[in-house]
Amino acid sequence: MNGVVIRRQQPLSFVNQADIVLFGSGRLTRTLIQNESLMSVFRLDSSHQLIGSQCSGALFLKRLGLVETRPICTDSTTRSWLVELGASVLEQPFAAAGNIATAWGCLSAHYFATWVIYKKLGREAAADALSYVAPVEEQQEFIDRALAIIEGAVKNHSLEIS
Repeated sequence: MNGVVIRRQQPLSFVNQADIVLFGSGRLTRTLIQNESLMSVFRLDSSHQLIGSQCSGALFLKRLGLVETRPICTDSTTRSWLVELGASVLEQPFAAAGNIATAWGCLSAHYFATWVIYKKLGREAAADALSYVAPVEEQQEFIDRALAIIEGAVKNHSLEIS
């Protein structure tokens, strides 16, 4: 979209070995999840992989059966499609349960980054990383908000450091 070209460095099947798998959003997501050849490649395992989606990427998680029993976040356009598929969609920017997370909004990437670092290295490491990328004069507010979103999203679920 918009002329952006992404070249892969590994075959798609590498996704099954990756520690972290994040599904982004795109205008062709509904078409892609109907592609049996593509979908058959995915053999994800949330017992040892961190798996997340942003906006319409939630359709991949739904199609793969990874969010059958948990409420999820997505964008307003994808929301109706997921509801039709029986999903419970939350009105919040980020949700996580165990090793699966979903986010609402194209600018939610910093929530995923915070979640991944928090899960893998702990709260202090996440705050440290956020302080490096936070807007000037907004560092503490940015850090506090991101950590509050992550910790709030998982308050009813275990946030074990792997």
